[in-house]
Amino acid sequence: MATKQRGRPRSFDRETALEQAVRTFWEHGYEGTSVSDLTRVMGIGAPSLYAAFGDKRTLFDEVVVRYGVTHGAFGGRAFDEEPTARGAVARLLREAAAEFTDPDHPRGCLVITAATNCTTPEVEESLRARRNANVAGIESRIAAGVASGELPAGTDPSALARFVAAVFQGMSQQARDGATREDLGAVADLAMSAWPRGSVAENGA
Repeated sequence: MATKQRGRPRSFDRETALEQAVRTFWEHGYEGTSVSDLTRVMGIGAPSLYAAFGDKRTLFDEVVVRYGVTHGAFGGRAFDEEPTARGAVARLLREAAAEFTDPDHPRGCLVITAATNCTTPEVEESLRARRNANVAGIESRIAAGVASGELPAGTDPSALARFVAAVFQGMSQQARDGATREDLGAVADLAMSAWPRGSVAENGA
């Protein structure tokens, strides 16, 4: 009688599995995503998930990092590549209109939507810290624009940065509610019409 061989552990592509986790947390949020949801979409068992990624919280931390260098990287590129604060913000909002409504993945911004109804303090604080860091980055760029004369001397960098962040976050929710790319593009254009005038770069990017 032949000896029955033990089955080999199921192999999986870690990067593909991680991308599936990104999309699941993006669509359903942190609290709305269970370990069973993750194992189903990732195509692995719970032991493999824990061995490869740790627990749900650890996996989510990795998901947020991956999102930031893939789907969410457009904001950083805008601020790295545009020569003016106005150009960077205009590009940020314009590309958000496209990214937030792209049919190839869930709508909106993961860092914003994943926090919806979040009751895990550590996760909530981590996401809040990321959002606040983004606001601080916008404020720093605006302050540099004031210092260089790109923006009027009376510009309030903190208030303007929070205005931009409020528009960005609102666009994310509007996308979740069904707004189209054109709808959000119009919002971006209207937001930029409120940009401080009278700067030396008023007619720039």
